[in-house]
Amino acid sequence: MGAYESFASVYDLFMEDVNYDEWVDYVEKIFSEFNIKPELVCELGCGTGNIALRLAKKGYDVIGIDVSEDMLSEAKLKAEKEGLDTLFLLQDMREFELYGTVNCILCLCDSLNYITEDEDIKEVFRLVNNYLHPNGLFIFDLNTEYKFKNIYSYNTFSEITDDAAYIWENYYDEEEKINEYYLNFFVKNENGTYDRTQEEHYERAYDLETIRRYIEESGMKFEAAYDAFTFEPARDDSERIYVVAREITKKEEIVNG
Repeated sequence: MGAYESFASVYDLFMEDVNYDEWVDYVEKIFSEFNIKPELVCELGCGTGNIALRLAKKGYDVIGIDVSEDMLSEAKLKAEKEGLDTLFLLQDMREFELYGTVNCILCLCDSLNYITEDEDIKEVFRLVNNYLHPNGLFIFDLNTEYKFKNIYSYNTFSEITDDAAYIWENYYDEEEKINEYYLNFFVKNENGTYDRTQEEHYERAYDLETIRRYIEESGMKFEAAYDAFTFEPARDDSERIYVVAREITKKEEIVNG
């Protein structure tokens, strides 16, 4: 079962404490910092559309891409309720295709950590470079090894609401740099009882030098790595970092799809 397939219907319920408005404001500050005004933005791993739809309401044309059909169904329902004509595509970011170039590609909410193989993340970067408008920005975040080792580690988290509950167990393999998530969640059904679903998720920790090398190998320029929601350089104890790369190689005629 793919990541968050069964969880899609209650994902937003358990993510209510995430300040997505702050996340979007921070992305716009990065736009300003690098002096771009993107008209067309693509978000890889858009999930239920919490970032994509906020950007759309601010006037950006947005394409949302996700590998989970269930997540995209939730995103489309929200777009309809908001009266937004946002394009959502069911694609794997390791194989995504666009009709032309875009000004900015985003990949947030640690979606890239789910890419656990070196060749796969290099392919994502290659595709990003291919579909970015010249001088366009690639902005993504990552959970850090510090977070996996010191915050998640072997800890267990849980939450209970009126309609659902979850238990989230973590195991970090320092040699493989893989954090294993074991999720059990319980969702109230029409009969008033609870259905239990189990999922396993895997995220990989990448060191910044590896990420920088893969960015440069893809043809992009590494611009910066920030401690999340600031413009301070990423630290050894940063729990989440934002990385900014720029497309620098294209010479051909630009086609905006």
